[in-house]
Amino acid sequence: MSGALEKSLAILEYLAAYPDGVGLAQLSTDLGQLRSGCHRTLQELMRHGYVRQMPQRADYALTTKLASMGLSFLSKSGVVDIAQPVINRLAQATEELVRLAIVDGERLTLVAKAQGAKSGLLYDPDMGIDLQLSCSAAGQAWLMTLPEDVAIAHVARQGMGDRTHFGPNAPTSIKGLLKVLDEHRKRRFSLIQEAYAPGMSSMAAPIQRGDEPATGVVVVAGPSARLTQKRMLQFGPALLAAAEELALTGSASPLLKSANVGTWGNRVDGPAAGKAERSSARR
Repeated sequence: MSGALEKSLAILEYLAAYPDGVGLAQLSTDLGQLRSGCHRTLQELMRHGYVRQMPQRADYALTTKLASMGLSFLSKSGVVDIAQPVINRLAQATEELVRLAIVDGERLTLVAKAQGAKSGLLYDPDMGIDLQLSCSAAGQAWLMTLPEDVAIAHVARQGMGDRTHFGPNAPTSIKGLLKVLDEHRKRRFSLIQEAYAPGMSSMAAPIQRGDEPATGVVVVAGPSARLTQKRMLQFGPALLAAAEELALTGSASPLLKSANVGTWGNRVDGPAAGKAERSSARR
C-alpha cells in the first residue's frame, strides 16, 4: 500500500469515531503523522468530498459521502431486502432487539436491525460497528463454526480488548473463550449475559448451510433484567429457524452468498468442529 493511500485511509478510519470533528494537532499526533503532511492529506480528502472543515472551530470531520456509499452498496446487495422480513418476525416473537451481522473476511459488521421491545428499557447500539469477536454473542456464534486454530488466530489479531470496555463476564483468556465456544456448540447458538456490556444479554445463531462457511449471524439482544437465560433458551428454536431461513434465502444476495467464502481452508462439519482441530489448537 502506498504511503499516501495508507495515510488517507488512517485519517478516514480515525474521523469515523469523531462526528463532531477533530483538530489538526490532535489528528496528526494520534496518528503519528507530520502536521504538514496530515494537512495536505486532509486538503485532498476535502477536495474529493470525503472530509469537511467545521465552520466555527476549523476542526475536520467526515462528510456523508462514505456513509452514502455504504448504504448504496447494502441496498444493491439485496441483503437488507432479504433479511428484514425475517428479523422483523423474530423481533415480534421475542419482543427484543434483533440484528443481522455480516461476515466480511475477519470482520463481523452489523448491517440491519428490528426493534421488538415496545416499552421499558431498550438496547440499541450503533449500526455499522465491527463487533468484538471474543465477547459478543455474534462473534462467539461465528467463532464456534470455525476450526479452533482459525478462531484463535482471528481473536489474536483483533485482541481480547480492554476489559473495562465490556461486561464483567467477558472472557479474559483464549482458554476461557474455547470453553465457552464448546458450550455454545452443544446448543447450536451462543448465549451470553453481561459479557459484551454490563446489564445486557444476547444470543446469536450463525447463518450457515451445512458445512459451508457461515456468512452472517442473527442476534437477539436486550437488558439482562428482561432477557434472562430462561427466556433466551425459550427463544432458541425461533432464533435457529430464522438463521436457517436466511441461510436458504441468502443465495439471492451476493453479499450473503459470498461473504466468507475462502477465508479458511478446512471446513467444519456443521457447527461442531472436529475433535482433532480442537485438540491441536489447545496444544
